[in-house]
Amino acid sequence: MFECFRDGSGEVLKRPDYLDDFGRFYAGDIHLLAKIERGQTFTEQGSPSWDAFAAGDWAGALRLIEAERDSVAAYFRDTARRGLAFRRLRIVEFPVSPYLQWEMNSFRLRSELGEEIRVLDAREIADVERDGPLPEVVVLGNSVMYAVIYDEELKGAGARRFIDPGQIATTVTEFECLYRKGEEFPEFFEREIAPLGPPAVR
Repeated sequence: MFECFRDGSGEVLKRPDYLDDFGRFYAGDIHLLAKIERGQTFTEQGSPSWDAFAAGDWAGALRLIEAERDSVAAYFRDTARRGLAFRRLRIVEFPVSPYLQWEMNSFRLRSELGEEIRVLDAREIADVERDGPLPEVVVLGNSVMYAVIYDEELKGAGARRFIDPGQIATTVTEFECLYRKGEEFPEFFEREIAPLGPPAVR
């Protein structure tokens, strides 16, 4: 699965070019935004909530997530108006990392407001990852897809871009196969995340 991402192919875009390219395709006539997220910790650029979390202010991080409710709701009203499905598959290792605990609280808001999120235990994809972990993939309809690139500090640094229709169609099929195996987000959150105390941040 996801073989086209494993040989380093694709046009490499630095972060500003990736964001511009993504925005251009996103504004077009697309029906699906699909994401696979595999890494268990990242550095989120431009997120006040993540900054609070990283500084050890868990209560502040949660308040700042909730403060985004109106803007997130407006975003998903727009996707609904466009007929755009936003599906995210989050791969999770146990025990849950502090970053993932923070991210899941952010996803809780997004799930409430319209994002279709499922969660898949990393142990369920061991056979798929024999040759390495799944890539961090973003697909925009049948137009373009990206393998996101991160730097040494785990900050988003850009992406490799793919525009071959056959590769995109295959990736969407493979995504949907894994997505169907995932657990619905609300059930996962209530069982695995809600009972946790504030995460220990180093």
